[in-house]
Amino acid sequence: MDDFLIIGGGIAGTSAGARLAALGTVTLLEAEDALGYHASGRSAALFEQQYGLAATVALSRASAEYHAHANGGVLSPRGIMFIGGPGEEETLAADIADIGLTEISLDEARTKVPVLNPDVVTMAAWHEEAWDVDTDRLIQNFAREIRANGRVVTGAQVTMIDRTETGWRVEADGQSYTARKLVNAAGAWVDMIAHMAGLPEIGFTPKRRSMARVAAPEGHDVSRWPMVFGAGEAWYMKPDAGALLISPADAEPTVPHDAWADDMVLAEGIAGWEAHVTTPVTRMLANWAGLRTFSPDGNLVIGASPHDRDFLWFAGQGGYGFQTAPAASQLLADLVTGRDSAIDAETRAAVDPARFG
Repeated sequence: MDDFLIIGGGIAGTSAGARLAALGTVTLLEAEDALGYHASGRSAALFEQQYGLAATVALSRASAEYHAHANGGVLSPRGIMFIGGPGEEETLAADIADIGLTEISLDEARTKVPVLNPDVVTMAAWHEEAWDVDTDRLIQNFAREIRANGRVVTGAQVTMIDRTETGWRVEADGQSYTARKLVNAAGAWVDMIAHMAGLPEIGFTPKRRSMARVAAPEGHDVSRWPMVFGAGEAWYMKPDAGALLISPADAEPTVPHDAWADDMVLAEGIAGWEAHVTTPVTRMLANWAGLRTFSPDGNLVIGASPHDRDFLWFAGQGGYGFQTAPAASQLLADLVTGRDSAIDAETRAAVDPARFG
C-alpha cells in the first residue's frame, strides 16, 4: 500500500506528487499515454504574477523563486503588452490598474512589435515582469521527484474507486492500486472522480480555450516580441518557436472531454490580431483547444475534503496551474502534515475545500 495515490498527470498531479513524495510513497495514475496531455500540454505557458483572483496572485508570487531557480529554473524573458484603439480607453485603463502595467508611447510599442498598425493602435501599456515557462521541463522535473519515491503509471484510466478501512483502492486499466490517501488532481474530471469515490461533487466548470499556431510575418524575427493582448484580453498573441500563437481568449463552458478548437472561434481571434497589425495571417500551422477548469468561486481548491480527510482535492487551477504549481503543491503537503505554511491564512481559507460545505 502506498501513502499517496494521485489521479491525474497534468501539472496539478505531477507537482502534488513531487511534494508528497518527500512524505511517503506515491503512485500517480494518468489516463493518457503521456503526462500533461490535456490542459497542461495546451497552455500559453506564461508566468505573470498579477493575474487572477487575490488567492491566485498570492500563490503565483510564492512560486516565483522556485520557477526562477529550482533545478536551474524554467523561465525565460518575454514581457507583455496590452494595446487598444479609440473607444477602448476605459478598458485599457482597467487592464493597467489590474495588472500594474506602465503606459508607453506608440513608438515604443512599435519598437517592440514593428507590425502594429498606427492607424488602429493608439494606446499601449507594458509590463516587463512576465516570462515564458518551460512547461515540459517543469512537469518532467516534478515527475523525476515522484519516481525517486514512487512511480508514474500512464495509460491508466480509472474505472473504480472504493473506500477501505485503511484507505482507498482504485482500479485502472485492469490493475488495482491501494493507498492511505487519495489525491484528486484530475483536471476537468475532478467532480467525476469525487462521485466515483462516493463524495459530494463541488461543481467545477471546464471552459474551452482555443489556440491557433500561425506563420510569423515574413521578414520578421518574432523571437523577442512580447506577448500582446487586445484591450480587455479580447484576444492575445504570443511568439512560439519562430511562429505566433493566437487565441480568441475564449472561455466557453463545456463538459470534460478531449477538447478541440472551433474554426469560427479561432477566426475571431485571428481577426482580432489582424485588425491591429499591418501584416495578414497567411497560414495556419496547427490549432488546438484545452479545458481550463474553474471552481464555483473561481479560486483553486486545495486540501482535504470535509467529508473524508483522506480524500485530498487539488483542483480548479483555472488556467493558472503552471503559475501556481510550486506554492500550491507545497501548501497541499503542508496541510497533509499539519505543519506551518508560508501561505497566509486568508489565501488558505480561500482555497479550502470546506468553503463548499
